[in-house]
Parts: sequence; structure tokens; C-alpha cells
Amino acid sequence: MFDYWLDACQRGILYWDTLYRRGATYLEHCESGKPPVLVFDYEIIMDARELPDPANYALAAIQPPAGCPATDPSRRPFVVIDPRAGHGPGIGGFKMDSEIGIALQQGHPCYFVMFFPQPVPGQTIESVAKAEGHFLARVNELHPDSDGKPFVIGNCQGGWALAMLASVAPELVGPILLAGSPLSYWAGVRGKNPMRYAGGLNGGTWSASLAGDLGNGHFDGAHLVENFEKLDPANTLWKKSYNLYSKVDTEPQRYLDFERWWGGHYLLNKAEMEWITQKLFVGNELVHGKVTNHDGTMRVDMRNIRSPIMVFASWGDNITPPQQALNWIADLYDNVEDIRNNEQTIVYCLHNKVGHLGIFVSSGVANKEHSEFASALDLIDVLAPGLYEAVIEDIAPDAPGQEYIEGRYIIRFEARDVSDILALDDGRDDEQAFEVVKRVSEINQGVYDRYLSPAVRAFSNEAGARLLRELHPARFERTLISPKNPWLWWLPALAEQTRAQRRPVAEDNPLWQWQERMSDLIVQSLDRYRDLRDAAQEQLFRSIYESPQLATLVGVQPAGEPRSQALAWESRELARLKREALDPSFEHGTLADGFVRLLLYVSIGMGVVDERPFNAIRRVMRDVRHEYPLTLMQLKDIVRHQVALVRLDAPRALRGLSLLLPEPHRRHQAWMLARDLLALNGPIPAEHQARLDEVARTLELQPSPTATILPGAPAPAAAEISHAATPEPVQAAELSKTASAASATAAQAKPAPAKTGAARKPAAKPNGQTPPAPKTARPVGKDEA
Repeated sequence: MFDYWLDACQRGILYWDTLYRRGATYLEHCESGKPPVLVFDYEIIMDARELPDPANYALAAIQPPAGCPATDPSRRPFVVIDPRAGHGPGIGGFKMDSEIGIALQQGHPCYFVMFFPQPVPGQTIESVAKAEGHFLARVNELHPDSDGKPFVIGNCQGGWALAMLASVAPELVGPILLAGSPLSYWAGVRGKNPMRYAGGLNGGTWSASLAGDLGNGHFDGAHLVENFEKLDPANTLWKKSYNLYSKVDTEPQRYLDFERWWGGHYLLNKAEMEWITQKLFVGNELVHGKVTNHDGTMRVDMRNIRSPIMVFASWGDNITPPQQALNWIADLYDNVEDIRNNEQTIVYCLHNKVGHLGIFVSSGVANKEHSEFASALDLIDVLAPGLYEAVIEDIAPDAPGQEYIEGRYIIRFEARDVSDILALDDGRDDEQAFEVVKRVSEINQGVYDRYLSPAVRAFSNEAGARLLRELHPARFERTLISPKNPWLWWLPALAEQTRAQRRPVAEDNPLWQWQERMSDLIVQSLDRYRDLRDAAQEQLFRSIYESPQLATLVGVQPAGEPRSQALAWESRELARLKREALDPSFEHGTLADGFVRLLLYVSIGMGVVDERPFNAIRRVMRDVRHEYPLTLMQLKDIVRHQVALVRLDAPRALRGLSLLLPEPHRRHQAWMLARDLLALNGPIPAEHQARLDEVARTLELQPSPTATILPGAPAPAAAEISHAATPEPVQAAELSKTASAASATAAQAKPAPAKTGAARKPAAKPNGQTPPAPKTARPVGKDEA
């Protein structure tokens, strides 16, 4: 009992000392202007406050820390956009093992989109979007030789901002990653995701306008942080504090580092917050193409995004559940064929349990998911249009082709359909109630703007707004326990003496074990309270907004009545024009077109794509890049064009191979490369072996002894096909270069009738020429092959 009592006294002193240090850190952070909480050094290279339409944003170039390789300007740059959702910037680079850290470790130039505590007067969301467009244009200017556009990561609220930017300026971005980003704001599962009901229970968006008026034109980000904390009362009221108390000897530094970001509250203009609540969270207008600029001359349509879209969500995220992160796909596209016809590539990855902040902060997530996404960027960029789920697993000890796997994980992309996205939800009928919420919100907002807002603004001033901000509990509790409180002058010295005489209690002490059980009981009680509260709120919401009478009263179609949908005439006409443009390309093209088409044809319908064939080809591309240059973007254009042809009319595409590959030794090399790539994943399935044999008959190849082009590719048991001429290994490497990831990129491709095929204009020859063949054959070493 004495050991427990002494330990409790010491823990109490050290616990309150940590809170005191938290207050000191908070005051220091405020006095220094609340800089980003990045652990990396950076240099601001562009300040949006100096633009014609200014915003409180800036572009920072991240400096590699000691131990990281020097950045290579020719590698694809990374750009991280952090959320402006109450906190300051820096969560994307909060640790060395983070999104930024992974990029730097792989030698990529890295940039960070940051923002300042105070918004520019008159700043709007459109101002921010323009600023981010200028930033990405600058990054492209700094890396003209990069093989691909910048990889842009949008965290949480930064994700929808990135999606908007990629919609109106698709030429500025490469692959984009939406990490924990809400895009379908009404989606969710009954009995879960209570945050989506808050707008309706508050009567709409007028409360955000009231907060902005009371703040003298500024919305306090501390209100958003408070809403987040209310989601998990057990963590807010007990677990976070008890975790610090029970681990007071090891936890304080991690706690203080996190609290420095969590307590750095930023401001938004009232107009910005009104736009976010009215257009997005309550209005849900982004995915429906109803968001426009201030004069209506530009519309945000997410179908205009040309680069691959990656979505990372988690089942443990109670702020942006998977349905809100993914249902926009079903809003934009009826099925996967619609995605393909729009030449869009969408990849999503679902984590089993990590929470919302863990998507950006967790070292495990950074070292696994973010690292694999970064490593597979080039493969994702040339994936055939369609919908895929990314699955990341540990490498099995007996996995074939391990020499083509980087790191301890292997990433594969499994073909999915829109129905798989909808299966993650429990139905979308419950979203009809949010149509009623939207209309009620518009009515209440109109009443507030006309009658109440003028009165509130008349009594508001900056002194009163500042007082309200300082008295907000999130700020006041930090100021109260800090050096500003003269009654706590004795605490730091006592804490120092306590550390010198520290005697922690043993974990097997019965009283300590009783304390742990009591803590668990408190957590369970608070969780039970949360569940009852959330259930009551959901029931109240449904009883109000699922009422047919209210829907009729406010002029909204009652729930349960089907809504008519019709395919736009423009979409049908565009598909017809694309098919017509494709027709001449079946029998015309470069050698590169022929090589890629053959690889696509033999790998058609695999349904699963992994990194091994692509990595094997990239090694060859690097070895011959000086002699036979081919950029990733050129390869991407070739692959997409040939995918469209194979899907439109596979038999005709096969017959055209003999015209694209007129020379016998080229045909042989193309066939051998396709065979070796298929063998990297293990034994070749019978269906694909049959396609190889069909291609061999079409190209009039003759049987010959077994041979391989790629090292590590096992020889198949069936008879091999070869031309009578002696193979030329160097030309095989050239073939590998031009075909690259075709086996991977079109693995899910399926032949389609002519009326549904996608099309595009024939791709130009790389550098305007067909790569010349070497004059003489020479042996090739293992590395070169």
C-alpha cells in the first residue's frame, strides 16, 4: 500500500507537470506564429499572400534530413496538402516515418502546402484553390525532366480540395491520393457514423454562420476540434489523460509533441466556412457537379480528372468512414465499364482498424501503405482504366519472382466493380433524408441571413471575438495550467525533485491492478454512454427527416419514391466518336504499339495485377534508357490506346499484330517477353497459355527449344515457340522497354462489343521514330537482361 501511495503521489506531480509543460508549449507556439509542426526543415518558395487573389497559403520545399539520400530532381516530385480543419499544418510530416519521410527516403523531391493562422481578408475557397493551382504549376516548372507529373497527397479536408483542383486543372497533377478524405458526405451505415447527423440536428448551416458573426467575420477552428473530441468521450474525458498518467515516465514527450499540433487552432473566414458547410457537408454538391466558381463560368466535374485516383480509408475511422471516402464512385459511374469508357483509373485501399489520425500519423501505416503506394506509383500511373482494390501483404517465403519485389511487402491490384463499392454500404436509401436536411438548412439559412445576422454583426467586434476565442475550453485549459498562472510557480521545481527520487510501483501490485480494472470500467461506461447517445441522436434524426410530411412540406421528393436517371446524350455521342476514332488504329501503329498489344492480349482477363512484371520491365528500361528512351507518359498513352483497341474488338486487334510486327525476330521477342512476364507470378494458367499459343499461330511462329528473356522466369513445361532465326537479346531488351507494364496494366481487360468500347487518337511514335535495332547481336549479362 505504501509503494502504491508513493507512486500515486509522484505520478500526480509528474502528470500535472506535463500539463504545465503543455501550456508552456502552447504559449510558445502561439508567440512564434504557430508554425507547422513538421519535423523536417523547409524553405518557403511561394507565398500565396502575394498573389493577385491572395490566400493565407504557402508552398514549402522540404529539406532532406541527415541519413536520407539526396533528392533527385528527375524523380517524380511529391506534394502533400494538409487539412485545414481547425488545426494547423504539419500532420503529414509529424514524424520521420510519415508521408513526407517515405518520399524523402526514396529520393523524391518533396513539397508541402502549408497555411497561416489568420486568413487574408476577403479570402474564399476559390482563392485557396487558385493558390494551390499556382503551387502545382511551380512544382512542374521546377522539375521539367521528371518522368511524370507530381504525386499529390490530400489529407482529410485537403483531399476534397485536391479533387476540385484536379477536376479543373487536370494537366497539373499526376496520381492523386485522397487519404481519409470525405467526398460523399451523406453516406454511412445505420447505427454508426453519427457525425453525419449533426448538421440536421442543428437545423442546418446557420450555426456556422452564427459562429462566424460572433467571431467578427472569423470562424474559430477550435469549434471543429471540439466536434471531433465529442465523437469519442471515453478518449477525450479519460483514456488520453489516464494513458499519460499510467505511463508518465515514458509518455510525456509523445504527448507534448501531439498536443502541440492538436492545440494549435487556426481561423477561417466566415465565407470559407459557409461555403464548406453549404456546398459540401450539407449540400453534397461536389460529386454531383454543382460546384462552380463565383461567376459560374467554370464547373467542377470529377469525371474530368485524367490522372489515377487513389483512395485510402479505414474501417476504424469514425470521422471519414469508408462509405464517405468511396461512395462518390457510385455517384459518378454506373459500373466499371463507365469508368473505363471515361479512361479513368481508380485504386482504393481499406485498412482494418487504424483511426482517422492514424492514416496520416501512424508509423506502421506510413511504412506499409504509404511506402507501397509510393513504390508502385509508376505502375499505378500506367494501369489500364478501371476500378481496383490495392491489397498489401507480407512476402511469402516461397513467392516466385522475389528478385522483382522491393521491400518486405508485395502490392497487388484486384479488379473490382461499382457493385463492390456499394456492397460496403448497407444501402443508400437513408441518404434521401439528407435531401430534406439540405432544404431545411436552406430555409433556416435564409431566415438567419435576413433577420438575425445583421443584428449579431452589429454587436460584434474584434475585442469581443478575441475574448470568446480565449475563453474557449480548448484554449482556456491550456492557458490555465501554464506559466501564465502565478499560483503554479512551485510545480516545475517539485517535478524535478520527484524525477530524481522516482520509485514506480511494480505492475503486479494488487492496488495497481485494481486501478487498471477500474480504468477499463470507466472506459466501458463512457463507451456505453456514447452508444446510447449516438443511437438516440440517430433515432431523433430519422423521426424528423424521414417523415414524408416534412419532405412534402419543404418540397423534396419523399423517401421511397424512385428517382429517374437518364444517360446524357453527350455521353452517348462522345462514346460513338471515340469508337470511330479508334477504327484506323487496328492495322496501323509503331513497333511499340505492337509489342504492347501482344502483351495485353495474352494477359487479358487475369483480374489481378501485381508489381513483379512491372518491376522486371522497369529494370530493363533503366538499362537501355540512353539508347532507347521512352518516358512513362509515352508508355501510358500507348497502353491506354491499345487497351481500348483490345477491348473494342479483340480478334481484329490480334489479326493486326502481324502488320504492327512485320519482322519475324520482333514477333519472336514479343512472344518470349509475354511468356516470361506471365511466368514471374508462378505457373502460367491454361487460359493464358492458350492465348500464347493463339498468338504464336497468328504470327506464324515455329516451335523451338526452351528459352527465356527475363532472369528468374521459369521455363514452361509446354513446347516453346520461337522463330528459326537466332534470338537477339539486346533487341529483346528494347522490346521490354517499349512494352513495359502491359502485362500488368491490362490484366483485368475484357473484350467488349463495339458499342461500348473506349477510344482515343492513335499514339504518336516515341520521339517520332521507331527505335533502331542494333547492328550486331551481343551477349547480355544478368543485370542487363
